[in-house]
Amino acid sequence: MQLIEALEHSQPGLLTRVTSAIHKHQLNQRTEQNYLHWITRFVLFHDQKSVEMLEQDDRQLFLSYLRDRIQVSRARLNQARQALTFFYEDVLNKDETATTHAAA
Repeated sequence: MQLIEALEHSQPGLLTRVTSAIHKHQLNQRTEQNYLHWITRFVLFHDQKSVEMLEQDDRQLFLSYLRDRIQVSRARLNQARQALTFFYEDVLNKDETATTHAAA
């Protein structure tokens, strides 16, 4: 099973919600691929917990994991952060303006 298929399998309809939001904002194909990648990894990292239940602490935990355990580059960490901001604001409609970013 591909990573993106896992997103749809974990929560039916979520892939459609994400791609609809991406197309609404007319994001390019590379950005779409990156966002789908990081959003899927985020959902799988949290054991496919309902996305409606995921909060700011869950996002910070994932970003800290990427930074400290996986040691992704600063550029990839920023990609993940941007994808999750998009996910929270444009897919889940949760205002995350008071975001505390993980130190890069």
